[in-house]
Amino acid sequence: MQPHAYVAYYRVSTQMQGKSGLGLEAQRAAVEAFTRGHALHKEFTEVESGKRDDRPELARALEAARQENAVLVIAKLDRLSRDVHFISGLLKQNVPIKACDMPHADNFQFHIMAAVAEKEREMIGQRTKAAIAAKRGRGQSWGTNAARVSDADAFAQSIRADIQSVVESGAVGPAAIARGLNERCVRASKGGTWTSIQVQRIIKRMEEMR
Repeated sequence: MQPHAYVAYYRVSTQMQGKSGLGLEAQRAAVEAFTRGHALHKEFTEVESGKRDDRPELARALEAARQENAVLVIAKLDRLSRDVHFISGLLKQNVPIKACDMPHADNFQFHIMAAVAEKEREMIGQRTKAAIAAKRGRGQSWGTNAARVSDADAFAQSIRADIQSVVESGAVGPAAIARGLNERCVRASKGGTWTSIQVQRIIKRMEEMR
């Protein structure tokens, strides 16, 4: 069997991250390891949030893969999107896609995994809202501490995806995660910048909420 030809697509979330190379190095390393010995025709880098659907570099990467009869390779599925409808639209373009962290997954499996991830996020959001409402409903007997706990839990839930994204970009340890959050302009609970101690506390809270 002839080796595949590949076109690589990378995505980082902020201009600062793009300029610093934070996240890109880990993605490139994953792609290089995956495509070793095969032809890597072109590489495209997007500096954009995964929540946005307008991705000019992704469009160029897909077109290049189509013209080269190549496979579009990404480090992880979430570098494309966490939205199942967006993923579904990409798969309809009939360009084969491979994710380095799931080397044996095909387009159908990508669609299923994106749908499951989206549903899980919806359920987590619903459970969080219900828990907050229940705690606040009992607030008279618990006093103001209940409201603080609810707010802390809600904040921890809201920041989960940002911390996961920073970790997936290659950050190791609380200090690196704090630096990654600050570079992405993600504010701490009181609106300030992150410290390693704050990261340790929020991760501990997230673990307790599981």
